[in-house]
Amino acid sequence: MKILNRMTGLMLGSLLFATSCSEQDLLDLNVNQNAVEDIDMQYLFSLGTLRIGGEYENTRANMLYAATMIQHTASTASYFSGDKYFYSAQYSGAYMERHFTDVIRLFSEVIRKTADDPNEANVNAAATILRAYDLHRMTDMYGDIPYTQAGYGLEGEENWFPTYEPQKDVYYKMIDDVKAARDKFSSSARSLGVQDFIYGGEIDKWKKFANSLLMRMAMRISNVDPSKAQEVFTEANSSGAFTSNDDIAFIHYAPGPQGVNRNGLNDGYWNTYKYSRDCKVSETFMDWMNSTNDPRKMIITGGIGNPEDASTWNTDPDAQIGMPNGYNSSNLVDVVPPGTLDGFSIVQQNFSMLNLKYLDWEDPYYLISFAEVELMKAEAALKGWISGSAETYFASGVTAAINSWELFDPSFNVETSKTEAYIAGRGFAAASDEDKMRLIGEEYWAATYLNDIESWSNWRRTGYPELTPTQDPNAFEGNFIPRRLRYWESEIGANPENYQEAVTRMGGDLFATKIWWDGGN
Repeated sequence: MKILNRMTGLMLGSLLFATSCSEQDLLDLNVNQNAVEDIDMQYLFSLGTLRIGGEYENTRANMLYAATMIQHTASTASYFSGDKYFYSAQYSGAYMERHFTDVIRLFSEVIRKTADDPNEANVNAAATILRAYDLHRMTDMYGDIPYTQAGYGLEGEENWFPTYEPQKDVYYKMIDDVKAARDKFSSSARSLGVQDFIYGGEIDKWKKFANSLLMRMAMRISNVDPSKAQEVFTEANSSGAFTSNDDIAFIHYAPGPQGVNRNGLNDGYWNTYKYSRDCKVSETFMDWMNSTNDPRKMIITGGIGNPEDASTWNTDPDAQIGMPNGYNSSNLVDVVPPGTLDGFSIVQQNFSMLNLKYLDWEDPYYLISFAEVELMKAEAALKGWISGSAETYFASGVTAAINSWELFDPSFNVETSKTEAYIAGRGFAAASDEDKMRLIGEEYWAATYLNDIESWSNWRRTGYPELTPTQDPNAFEGNFIPRRLRYWESEIGANPENYQEAVTRMGGDLFATKIWWDGGN
């Protein structure tokens, strides 16, 4: 028995040893010996940058909602939810869904991994600015949002269900973050180089971008926190914002549909889907351009006709007619002006379409422009915040907005004499201060065409241009231009306590719910 027990023990020991080795061998088989264990943070930064101008969420938030709400474009198709104030959970929450789980997560990881490395100061600073930029746009759309914890789930489980912070707190933190990032750029740190799809590693331009973004943030809060707004604006202005169209912050995309490396806005406007057939220049925008003799009219529109058949296009400037917002395919025929159009059997083709020349995959995706900066300076001069002539800033901003179209296509060049005549015709110098504010607001609206989330935000702040809401019996909450979009519905179940706290604090999760900086108009 002793011998048997000893033999049994030896056998069991051998078996356990063999089993242990086998388990380890099996575990080792799951280890990819060729896997990258440490990724270059500049790669994640590049990916995050490209995805700011991503695909469906930009189509949905910027085009299907904002562009039609702000009456740059119009459509009879019901999926253009902003035209008649319908609610689509997928469209309303799309930006929040995609950017919290993708763009913000990428930038937050870059910031986390490079925070203590002086050699990576430039990618850390640039990622901080773009993270703040994207969350700035998000808070303007939704109100209270997660900010401090957003995208930092890898740091610890305490960030898995991020707290929604009051919008005022979000704004103050964004401002602090952008300032700190601006001052962190270093010529001695590793260059961003070709991994930078905005400025190619030119840190002086990144600093100008930071200051321009600070000026935008400051102006946004000017109605509810004027002293803070003035402080931030003047500091950023004196530190140096954009000085020409060469400084414009836009994402450079490669030609042709190459995955994420393409202007996602155009994914909806033309290249993949049928949206451009259903989407036309708004009557509001067209009538405004007609009344002001705007030289951009035949840049904005490519004419009347079938977008897919150039032989049908009527490009006579005097023949252009915008589509009124708020109509559907059944009742649109009632507003086709008799005897003035070519009588296309498809009713929508009787109205001015979008110009296909600015709908290429590689066209610029604007973040903020020199024109916006100059128009903000015109407003700041009127407010007495900065020295200089509001009239000079106004003329510079309008000129920059018109000239910037050349970045989309060389044929969009406008003769200097026509630009000067247009500006003179606006009558800024003789206008009252309130009319000057109106003129600035209208030109900002025109300058931010295609960047309609910004157009909508500035309209909510200023009330300009003056827009008449559409009237539809099926409007979700009523016939008014929404003050915000509703949160991504998944948050109701996935992050219920923090979601409910934000909704209670703001007074609802509705189109009608006004966010902190929205003084109403």
